Amino acid sequence: MSLSVTALNCTLKSSGPSSTDRLLDLVMDALAAEQATGSRFRVAAEAVKPGVSSDEGDGDGWPRIRQSIVASDILLIGTPIWMGQPASVSKLVLERLDAFLGETDQNNRTPGYGKVAAVVVVGNEDGAHHVSAELFQALADVGFSIPAGGPAYWVGEAMGSTDFKDLPAVPDKVSATVRMLARNTAHLARLLKASPYPGY
Repeated sequence: MSLSVTALNCTLKSSGPSSTDRLLDLVMDALAAEQATGSRFRVAAEAVKPGVSSDEGDGDGWPRIRQSIVASDILLIGTPIWMGQPASVSKLVLERLDAFLGETDQNNRTPGYGKVAAVVVVGNEDGAHHVSAELFQALADVGFSIPAGGPAYWVGEAMGSTDFKDLPAVPDKVSATVRMLARNTAHLARLLKASPYPGY
């Protein structure tokens, strides 16, 4: 069963190389091996307006991203860590997804129901578990299912200066975690696609 993915790069950079991109590349490649492919957006380059509705008016870049999310089986969010927190761009995404709570169907299911959300995190300081916990809680609140195994992440030495994108090779543990994340995410997405939540 083929699956569709929407990946959101929540780097603060609107262009240029990013460590978040590099880790998303690994996960997207691993998902492709699980017959899951799709679209990718760098949110900072999409003119997404702040707000909690699905369309904040003229020039808002969110409706196009939302359309892709709703059409996909899997939502993949990548974020860097800043000051121990998820990047502000990822928090903007969560705020826009809040609109799902007011968009339920006849069985009280949000547009996130039946979809799986996965998270990847990069940074040069501690905080990957805190960041993924914030994202996973918000994603579950709006209906997404979270696969077993947690996020894929890389964090460098505290107060260090090495970026993930500059590593000469991907650490074995990161590669193994990426493969597990992709397999568990695709597995859960197939189960939900075949047997959706009933709602009430």
